[in-house]
Amino acid sequence: MLDAVTLDQLRTFIAAAETGSFSAAGRQLGRAQSVVSQTLANLEGQLGVQLFDRSTRKPTLTVVGRELLSDAKLVACDMDRFKARAKGIAGGLEPELDVVAHVFLPTSVLTAAVGAFHRQFPRTPLRISVEGMGAVIEPVLEGHSSFGIRAPLFTEHPELTSEHLMTVPYLMVAAPEHPLAQFGGPIPGRELMQHVQLVLSDRSRLTSKTNMGVLSPKTWRLSDMGAKHAFLKAGLGWGGMPAHAVKAEIASGELIALEFEETRTNSFISLAAIYRTDTPPGPAGRWLLDELKRVAGSQ
Repeated sequence: MLDAVTLDQLRTFIAAAETGSFSAAGRQLGRAQSVVSQTLANLEGQLGVQLFDRSTRKPTLTVVGRELLSDAKLVACDMDRFKARAKGIAGGLEPELDVVAHVFLPTSVLTAAVGAFHRQFPRTPLRISVEGMGAVIEPVLEGHSSFGIRAPLFTEHPELTSEHLMTVPYLMVAAPEHPLAQFGGPIPGRELMQHVQLVLSDRSRLTSKTNMGVLSPKTWRLSDMGAKHAFLKAGLGWGGMPAHAVKAEIASGELIALEFEETRTNSFISLAAIYRTDTPPGPAGRWLLDELKRVAGSQ
């Protein structure tokens, strides 16, 4: 009998409980009072419990009715979400959104945009990975990610469309006790080559052998920017970091911005959104990309 319980019966139960009478429930549902009464009687018969006490002028929920009301609401709500999700997918809305962001993208920009996305698309699951260099491009090229946020790689990928997102200041830094921080003037290239440079490594096949911004033959390669950050503060080497990631340490003196004599390295990194031209982001992806651009432009 329980398998015969319908969503319509549960909605009628909810309406009667919330409006306080069968007649009011009928008006809300566009049905006659007798139909509401019969629907609820059938529901009670199928459940084997009494939901309403009909001994008073207006039917009131029984103890069991009050307990089952919250469950009925959950079932109805789940069905509403199910139908809304199915409608969105049928209309082109992605069932899930996968995005890969470059490690240099400020967390504040990503957090603000994702927060707005959640409010706009609360039922769309979001998967975000943070990578560097070619590891941003690979999942987009392979169709695993709707879009990515990358830094310049100086590699050609004609199958990708690019949209500028923002420009991030980039600094070469070292701990105050590091010899380069104590050099006392613009540092020549020959001096840089004497010290370990901490380099963010690439986990992709596309650019695994690419050396970008490497100025010293002595390198330690790290696949995690957090570890690189910690090594820099510990004085284990020198290297480049996005300015927003080391702003607090530079202000406190824990890190020193380096000035180079021969190479202008304290500059800017341009970040761009990329996606396959033949499979651009769907409605949810396009919305998030535009929101990232809006937030980035406001900072």
